[in-house]
Amino acid sequence: MKLTVVGGGSTYTPELVDGFARLRDTLPLGELVLVDPAQDRLELVGGLSRRIFARQGHPGRITTTTDLDAAVDGADAVLLQLRVGGQAARQQDETWPLECGCVGQETTGAGGLAKALRTVPVVLDIAERVRRANPHAWIIDFTNPVGIVTRALLGAGHKAVGLCNVAIGLQRKFAALLSLEPSELHLDHVGLNHLTWETGVRLGGPEGEDVLPRLLADHGDTIAADLRLPRPLLDRLGVVPSYYLRYFYAHDEVVRELRTKPSRAAEVADMERRLLAMYADPALDEKPDLLARRGGAYYSEAAVDLAAALLGGGGTPYQVVNTYNDGTLPFLPDDAVVEVQAAVGTKGAAPLPVHPVDPLYAGLMAGVTAYEDLALEAALHGGRNRVFRALLSHPLIGQYEYAETLTDRLIAHNREHLAWA
Repeated sequence: MKLTVVGGGSTYTPELVDGFARLRDTLPLGELVLVDPAQDRLELVGGLSRRIFARQGHPGRITTTTDLDAAVDGADAVLLQLRVGGQAARQQDETWPLECGCVGQETTGAGGLAKALRTVPVVLDIAERVRRANPHAWIIDFTNPVGIVTRALLGAGHKAVGLCNVAIGLQRKFAALLSLEPSELHLDHVGLNHLTWETGVRLGGPEGEDVLPRLLADHGDTIAADLRLPRPLLDRLGVVPSYYLRYFYAHDEVVRELRTKPSRAAEVADMERRLLAMYADPALDEKPDLLARRGGAYYSEAAVDLAAALLGGGGTPYQVVNTYNDGTLPFLPDDAVVEVQAAVGTKGAAPLPVHPVDPLYAGLMAGVTAYEDLALEAALHGGRNRVFRALLSHPLIGQYEYAETLTDRLIAHNREHLAWA
């Protein structure tokens, strides 16, 4: 079995490789190809990746290349984890929106739109090359904004599933709080990518006992502290929102915080420099502890599980993925991309039925889905007015003066990545 990682020079990659090594019975890889245009980074990451395989006794081969077409040729699955513009573009995404009093973040709001505009055309070009090389290959998208990127891929007819690590991270945290194994918990996870709520935490499977009320009663303070939201809010909601909901539920507070501290992009850039220096050490043959602070916790386990299920090698019966709505949430269009529990197999992801959604959450989902419609139009066709319409529709913006100013700044900061600009 051959799997290709586009963006293989990312400092994330050793986390992924460690998962492939540990879970080789779940996903028996013969060849793992890391492809990236950054040759220097690629060699450092590739060297450590081979040492991780060797340390853990994995018999598979790891190769590196800057040639995308060669990398995807014969691949059974292609995993996308690229960042167009690198950390420099992320730094901009997180700063210029703050000048207008709007949250600066790389996956939502104005910064998230900028990332979508840079990313969607590049991803679609890669996907076409994958399809030419092997039309049966699966594309697993971990590239943010996952919902918009996955929708672009599906809309172009590609065999694609989107993946995020929020759900698996919460599953692990809840299991630890309840002194259970993660496999014993099934989350009623519903929403859009980076806009999700856990409306139930069930023992054993979709029909199991819901222990969410007990979890909130006994561990609400811990959960609230992790989310940086007040405990009384969780008690009133009776659900656990993802930490991305803080951008909506405490927007102005977040803006004040972001204006008074270094950006996350600056922190990550510093960590990447330190990680790459570590990766250059020929004695290092395991992922360093610092990598856990880089982000993407449990990403490798989720990716292995999903790839194994898509390729017929096993995996858990139900997984949280990003895929077409197809009536799962009746208040959204069928071609919206939702993030829910699904049965995943060689034919793709089939969402499980979802309990009726409280209007408090359904309304926000509908608003962000409308924004994602407009964002994808802007990414596919360009034009200042399409960018303005997407920004005006976003619940975190919504005022025409903000949308006008943000449109100008988005285009100015991203001109080199926007062919139409």
